Amino acid sequence: MAALSSSAHRLVVKKMKPSNPLQRRNLYSSPSDLQVNVAQQNSSFDINTVHDLIYLANITIGGIEYPVQLDTGSSDLFIKGASSPIPNASATTLSANLTYAIGWASGHISYASVEFLGLNISSQALLDAEQVDNPALGYGAQGIAGLGFTRLSTIDSMINGTKNSTGRSLLFNLFSVNPSEPNFIAFALQRSSEPGDDVEGSFSIGEYDPAYSSVSGNEKISTWPIQNPYRWNVLVDAVIVNQSSITAPTTNVVGAPSNKAVALMDSGSSYTYTPKYVTDAIYSNIAGASFDASAGYWKVPCSTEIDMALQIGGQVFPIHPLDVIPTTPLDPTVCIGSFIPASFSVGNDFDWLVGDNFLRSVYSVYDFGDFDSSGKMGDPYMKFLSIVDPDQGSIDFCKERGCTPESNITYVGLDGVSVAPSFAISNDISESLEMIGKWVPAILGIVALNALVLIIVCIVWLVTLCRKRKARSTARTPRSRMSPMPMNLRNSYIPGTPPGGLHTYEPVSMALTEDTFVPPSPAFFGKDGSKLSPGDRPKSVA
Repeated sequence: MAALSSSAHRLVVKKMKPSNPLQRRNLYSSPSDLQVNVAQQNSSFDINTVHDLIYLANITIGGIEYPVQLDTGSSDLFIKGASSPIPNASATTLSANLTYAIGWASGHISYASVEFLGLNISSQALLDAEQVDNPALGYGAQGIAGLGFTRLSTIDSMINGTKNSTGRSLLFNLFSVNPSEPNFIAFALQRSSEPGDDVEGSFSIGEYDPAYSSVSGNEKISTWPIQNPYRWNVLVDAVIVNQSSITAPTTNVVGAPSNKAVALMDSGSSYTYTPKYVTDAIYSNIAGASFDASAGYWKVPCSTEIDMALQIGGQVFPIHPLDVIPTTPLDPTVCIGSFIPASFSVGNDFDWLVGDNFLRSVYSVYDFGDFDSSGKMGDPYMKFLSIVDPDQGSIDFCKERGCTPESNITYVGLDGVSVAPSFAISNDISESLEMIGKWVPAILGIVALNALVLIIVCIVWLVTLCRKRKARSTARTPRSRMSPMPMNLRNSYIPGTPPGGLHTYEPVSMALTEDTFVPPSPAFFGKDGSKLSPGDRPKSVA
């Protein structure tokens, strides 16, 4: 899928901290979706406020702009305006209560026009919230924009109960009314370099951030299930800690491969919640680390660097060490493990909840699939591009925590899949490589043509020379003593061909090797009906 060159559907996303400690943000659309047993601490410090950053974007509803949280873990849009009903919206008699793991929002379902990143919907179903108890509002948000699948939408389910099909999710409608838009969204969730600083991230619809456009050449990562999923779930292959220790996960999800974990990728969760055996594998071998059973998290010495990565879809993605053991706001000398032990209810459709502590280390693409001729979307998938150089991450960590940086950090996952520091290249180099990849076929074609012309000239010269010698030889030697020999310069002589034989020039394939492969530029991708799509590589660039 080609990235658009326009910037009309891309914006910067500011990460902001709340003025007061807040509880964990809300992820789910109904109370039965999730039961998480996380030990609550008995002090005034809530672990989920540490680097608990929210990602906001503005959405225009009924001509009025509202800041909303961008949440890939839910599928409903709700707005809590200054008054209810919100202006320029058409209310229905349907009342709804969006209940999350923590918090809720209740009110009436309404319809209003929506404009989001330059894309317009004439009538979008949303919850006009009259009462809200939700941590997101403490960050300055006036609602949540769920960026998940319609199948998870409470609003759509309720509207379908009235035999109406107008309750589709925000992104479904954006793609439906703008069929020329590629059906994906993309995030770059950057971290703050200094406590309290606002840092700009990137969010786009239907195009890649130019700084990370090389994600188009990365392998697709299928959702789980592959078809018609409820959530942005993917399969985790392994956890790699300190370059060598590998933990292969297990699953409780019915039908999932037993040697993988089903993980929900959620832009709205600050930390990652996994079974305790995973968190123990990360932190238990660290000198001075201890598990606080009353608080439900690991305490780790702040100067201890933990280099770790996740292997997902056969690809290895390093995590920035500052995100593995963040500091606490009350005591900067105390650090905690951002991978929190949690148990999920039996029968749930995921094992892990992966939050921003991982997503900040990758540029993530959530692709809903292309529309076919009947208007049906293809299978969804994700793509990740690592934006962390392990060696540079170690330098950043030690600069802040006072330690000696590691070097030559290499992660080797299952089946020998590895990532070394050299994987990270600058944007300038990436652009240069892209230009090289674009022009190499033309250059090779010109070189081949010149070589062919040179060979033809040489053959003509040799033929002419031989004819002259033949003529001189005929003058000196009786015809009966002639022993003419056919030219066979490349063992390609074919009887009955003109003097000098016939040689067919066959260029050698100059396909780039794996370590130098440059993904094709967007212009290389095929249009409708083509077998090529982003990520497909040509057989040869010759």
